[in-house]
Amino acid sequence: MTDQAGVVTVFYDGSCPLCTAEIGIYRRCAGAETLAFIDASANETGTIVAGLHKATALKRFHVRGADGTLVSGAEGFGYLWLALPAWRWLGRIVLLPGVLQVTEAVYSGFLVVRPGLQWMFRATTSTRTRS
Repeated sequence: MTDQAGVVTVFYDGSCPLCTAEIGIYRRCAGAETLAFIDASANETGTIVAGLHKATALKRFHVRGADGTLVSGAEGFGYLWLALPAWRWLGRIVLLPGVLQVTEAVYSGFLVVRPGLQWMFRATTSTRTRS
């Protein structure tokens, strides 16, 4: 991957149907053309960028800010949302002290149920395509 200094870079799990669907929403937003979206699952090597290994990137959402700061989880969503004009208000709220800790707890809970949700999403999608 080419290092793009000064660009907000979003690292997501392209093998996860939930993640791919959500990233699709963000890609269609005004301002998304200034972001870099990197599918961590497509990476052939272990290291995606300095400080981020593929296995780590597939476990939770990561964003590298324009200043090079690498963040993950709820904080990563906050950085992403700040970069998208329609979502900026939510990014500002999520990154407030106290709010960030609560949203991180919710995100961590989501990660526990994510495999089951992925299975259900794939099963539902597979059933629809067979009909």
